[in-house]
Amino acid sequence: GRRTGALPCLIPSGRSKRKLCAGDFVTYRHFDSSSHCFLQKDWRAIFLQSRTLAPSGAGSQQEHRMATKTAADITDSADRIVICGGGIIAAAIAYYLSLRGQRAIIVERCAIANAASGKAGGFLAGRWGDDSVTEQLHRKSLELHELLAKELGVTSFRRIDAVNMSNGSRNDADANYLAKFPWLDRNVGKISLLDSETAQVTPRELTEKLVQAATEKGADVIIGNVTGVVFSPDEPESDRHVEAVTVDGQPFPCAKVIIAMGPWSCLAEDWFSCPIPMEGVHSTSVIFQAKDTADSSLISSPAALFCAGDDNDCHLEVYPRPNGDVYICGIGGNDYLNSKQIKELSPEKVEANPSRVVAAEKSFGEICSIADCKVDIAQACLRPCPPDALPLLGQMPRTNNAYIASGHNCWGILWAPVTGMAISELILDGQAACVDLKPFDPSRFVAKDKLVRRKRRGRHLRNDEVGEQW
Repeated sequence: GRRTGALPCLIPSGRSKRKLCAGDFVTYRHFDSSSHCFLQKDWRAIFLQSRTLAPSGAGSQQEHRMATKTAADITDSADRIVICGGGIIAAAIAYYLSLRGQRAIIVERCAIANAASGKAGGFLAGRWGDDSVTEQLHRKSLELHELLAKELGVTSFRRIDAVNMSNGSRNDADANYLAKFPWLDRNVGKISLLDSETAQVTPRELTEKLVQAATEKGADVIIGNVTGVVFSPDEPESDRHVEAVTVDGQPFPCAKVIIAMGPWSCLAEDWFSCPIPMEGVHSTSVIFQAKDTADSSLISSPAALFCAGDDNDCHLEVYPRPNGDVYICGIGGNDYLNSKQIKELSPEKVEANPSRVVAAEKSFGEICSIADCKVDIAQACLRPCPPDALPLLGQMPRTNNAYIASGHNCWGILWAPVTGMAISELILDGQAACVDLKPFDPSRFVAKDKLVRRKRRGRHLRNDEVGEQW
């Protein structure tokens, strides 16, 4: 509605109808005339007297209310591991630490899965890192995803094929594929199989269930803004010890600290006086929500569809989900933010590009009639991309109790489980056993005379580019 100076009427995100509580993550949707769809803005209610957090974002898989606390509620933090960030990487670390009896504390400024972990596509490819240093991350983590789906009851995980579609007319398409994917009911080009061993998951559901499982074992979630760390006095520069993190302007004691804030992990380079080079790739995505009249083949005959570049500057990646929703990314118009720009941008200000929403509708409408219903959700996220396209996993340089897990590029959802397991092993055992973390050592950027050239950061199946590149 109109801006009148008063707060617009907001309801907690998710399907439940209840009174708004402090700390709730709420969704305010407004109609954008240029894109002819609703754009979603997320807000945190901070003006009422309660400490509950509703599932955030449209299409949340969980109906439970996740209990959160303030820093003042926790008195034993000095003996516990503090994780800065509330995305899927932080959630996985907290979960695997909880399996080892460690009650971690997640400190998140707004809400669990508030940024990319609530807006990503969730495509999982175990073989797409073959013959590279990330092969171990791809293969091990896909195994862990399958285990987690069973252990946590993740209903959105399923095995699907990945297929490639070239431009062309419907006459070029293989009749067998047209019969297999009847929801592709318009101008479909030639379809070919990319990989028969891929899978998918809805990232928000997995993130929330990882956190729920960790909290059931004693972990805590704090809603607060981390703005720095406090080092113990009289420690040598080469072996600094973090005794507290600064939460909402106050020191919050900790035994160890993990930086897992996605692209905003670059904030920590000022705290640790250590380079954390990061570029944020701003990408718009859209969701067509399931309709009562939706084609059942979306659920029964899914595939991760990678489309060739088109006249709308789209390189569509189409992911039908088990609930009948259709998630689409690869719609072009990416913006590239440097570390300074990332530091000045809050996650709530990462919004969809309306012109790219229109482009997505046009491109998808050329191959599928579902697009006639118009986009239900337009959103955007910021992918964390180090210059060498490899994540930062390990101990922070010149510290003895600080760690970082960030920079996962487009594979954050896939690599989250193995990251959680590896970081938990590194902290508790002194080294990771599930994978070799040496290629991802954060200290590789410390040498000022070392020039790190930007590498290709789009999806690749071995040496072949797949989908949108950046």
